[in-house]
Amino acid sequence: MKIGFITPNYPGERRIALLPEDMEQTKGDIVLEEGFGHAMNIPDSAYKGCTFLSRADVFKTCDAIFSLKLLQEIDYKYLRQGQMIIGWTHPLGSGKAFFEGIAQEKSLKIVDLDNIHPMAYYHDASKLIDFIPKNFIWKNSKNAGIASCLHALVSLGSLPDSSTRVAILSSGNVAQGAFDLFSKFNCDIRMFYRKTMNEFVDTFPEYDIIVNCIELADRSQHILTKADLRRVKRGALIIDAAADPGYAIGGIHLTSIDHPLYYKDGKHVYAVNNAPSVLYRQASKDISKALSTYILNEDVQRFWNFFDQFTKKSMTSSLFSEMNPSAAS
Repeated sequence: MKIGFITPNYPGERRIALLPEDMEQTKGDIVLEEGFGHAMNIPDSAYKGCTFLSRADVFKTCDAIFSLKLLQEIDYKYLRQGQMIIGWTHPLGSGKAFFEGIAQEKSLKIVDLDNIHPMAYYHDASKLIDFIPKNFIWKNSKNAGIASCLHALVSLGSLPDSSTRVAILSSGNVAQGAFDLFSKFNCDIRMFYRKTMNEFVDTFPEYDIIVNCIELADRSQHILTKADLRRVKRGALIIDAAADPGYAIGGIHLTSIDHPLYYKDGKHVYAVNNAPSVLYRQASKDISKALSTYILNEDVQRFWNFFDQFTKKSMTSSLFSEMNPSAAS
């Protein structure tokens, strides 16, 4: 089966999901969009054994499409009924509108490569993908913590020092990246976990920088509410490294790589949901290694088989035969 890699056109995105040096670990028929490695000055000729097609033809000829970030509306016209989309789609988060709209309308099979819980979605059915190890792409998560904090500081035009009090929410990969960055400035850092979050809620007005690294499953609750934001220290920097704006921290909204900060009520807010693209060369290296090892090490056929099993619905008949004649024979 063919898996087609398209160049992400998400705003500000420069990461590359697959590098030439990792091709030996991949299996199956891989098709790349023409100029796939352009962001890192990699010529098409460096990808040995790959077919290169126009963007439209990648969608037209491939059973599965790998899009690192959420597909943009300009690509909807290329989508075929029943096609598979693999990548960071976030059907319950930033990609909810896409999933509930175009994905269900076209019966798309969504493989969401969430680092902790890789999931398959098809209409109203969803299931954890058990053959992808949890935390398989942890380095990109750590990059997110580093990049978010570094980008926020550069955008603010100021560096912290030993007198800067920093609160980091969580102890996961993103939080570890944030800790690594601020520790280089010898900041006064406190990491808050689930058991100590009440202490943060009691003391948050004392901090100069607050870094959220938690994406809440329960969207009805907040760590800090809109009312709490009014009590955050004036001039403070709020970094939502989990890119969960409006939920973990109520009352804030997404920003972008081109416009990473906004200032409101005396506070600076950063909430870019593809911050690792700031460090796109390092991030691409880590992503490519993880994908080639855990996702592309077998033919994409296994994802089709997985969907067929968990939905209890046939993907054969005319649809599957049309998209994948070799599998039907």
